[in-house]
Amino acid sequence: MSKTQEIEARLRAALAPRELDVVDDSESHRGHSGFQEGGESHFNLRIRASAFKGMSRIARHRAVHAALGPDLIGRIHALALDLDV
Repeated sequence: MSKTQEIEARLRAALAPRELDVVDDSESHRGHSGFQEGGESHFNLRIRASAFKGMSRIARHRAVHAALGPDLIGRIHALALDLDV
């Protein structure tokens, strides 16, 4: 399973989002720190989930990181998060 698929599966299971976009943005970071040949090092996530209702911005970010887990987070160099209810 690719990191992209893993991210999507874990977020769907934990947050049941009504909208989820997982974009591998690694190629635009070629030559920068953390870039890995073959991609899947830099991701943009757009998530719309009722699970975020009442959460602060920081709490939403923490919820995403908890859903992904430390093992997967440790294999990703960068995450850009666009999170809303």
